[in-house]
Amino acid sequence: MGSEWTTFSLGDVCSKIGSGATPRGGSSVYLEKGGIALIRSQNVYNDRFNYDGLVFLTEAHAKQLINVEVAKGDVLLNITGDSVARACQVDPDILPARVNQHVSIIRTDPRRLCPRYLRYFLVTPSMQAHMLSLAGAGATRNALTKGMIESFEIPAPIDISEQRAIAHILGTLDDKIELNRRMNQTLEEMARALFKSWFIDFDPVRAKAEGRETGLPEEIAALFPDEFEDSELGEIPKGWKVWPLPEVLEINPTRSLSKGTLAPYLEMANMPTQGPSPTSWAMREFGSGMKFMNGDTLIAGITPCLENGKTAYVDFLDNEEVAWGSTEYIVLCPKGAIPPVFAYLLARTDEFRSFAIQQMTGSSGRQRIPARSLEKYSIPTPGINSPLFMYFGNLVLPLFERIKFAMKQARNLAVIRDTLLPKLISGELKPTGNRTNC
Repeated sequence: MGSEWTTFSLGDVCSKIGSGATPRGGSSVYLEKGGIALIRSQNVYNDRFNYDGLVFLTEAHAKQLINVEVAKGDVLLNITGDSVARACQVDPDILPARVNQHVSIIRTDPRRLCPRYLRYFLVTPSMQAHMLSLAGAGATRNALTKGMIESFEIPAPIDISEQRAIAHILGTLDDKIELNRRMNQTLEEMARALFKSWFIDFDPVRAKAEGRETGLPEEIAALFPDEFEDSELGEIPKGWKVWPLPEVLEINPTRSLSKGTLAPYLEMANMPTQGPSPTSWAMREFGSGMKFMNGDTLIAGITPCLENGKTAYVDFLDNEEVAWGSTEYIVLCPKGAIPPVFAYLLARTDEFRSFAIQQMTGSSGRQRIPARSLEKYSIPTPGINSPLFMYFGNLVLPLFERIKFAMKQARNLAVIRDTLLPKLISGELKPTGNRTNC
């Protein structure tokens, strides 16, 4: 690679390489929030640190893992199981934190090897293939040992500022992708809050019943009644009706796609657990699976995907294009004047998810929800052709359009990043400009 580059043995340029453990008591001591974060393999992805499934420990349980305390800048590497070889840097926002036995902390000497540079090197296709080959060489489960990690050879510019420049270029793209993700999260939270206010908590009705202002434009406020009446679900706005779900949404609507037709295919692994949009999909000849179109909502109906919240709003297809995916998907499509995102927002509510999980049948580890069981779910609405839905759509659809645009931009940025990554890490492209700290 020339005199400006060298090859480091990773063990020679690190102050720490080591994995953690599960605290005494196992998952029974995990907290959903508060305390000190425990990072597990489901939090470590090649493109980001993933908050899904993040758990927390009390200070007392965290003290049992004090030797695996995570520091700012640490590189995290999955070392066992199906997710072996995935790598990212810790998100500093979750510190203080510990790791369990499936994740290794790699802490470099930042004067010799920029940790951000190392993180990008570990996710190059060639290094991923190398780690997977090593991990699969054993007789039992996939695993990377401490000795294997220490022996990794890392080609890098000798000048640390060159390493930082490479990491800065790639990191700038990732930072923009992350910014888009956070913006989308905020936009969706706004839409979900409005859905909950109007169709679950009935806030405008409650305000009118108590003689308060609704905070809504007069033409919208006028569409809400000013009192409640009893129903099998409890109090609902007067004049509204409790509808079985099939009266409000089509469940697995008919979509036409001939066998052997090349069409977009969304695999279960790419179904989002947070946010409406999948990260990617592929073209594949249709064989057997659920078919869907723009405006449909997809729910993963099998364990543990349903419990993990795998749900998607389809808005990435061409007009009238039909796509397909797993036979375990349940497809929902609103009826009448109800805007298409209504089904997605309903599917994301705690009430709907709890109901769906309770309907699961089958043996442990293979449970799934029969689509027909959703027919037992009921929802109060003013009727599928109520003008209230037009106003609701006018408020939430622009939010989802902004989410769609940001996701498209993020996918394009990811393509650029993945194209530049091997060229920069191999020295084929020379970085210029900013050489910030790692």
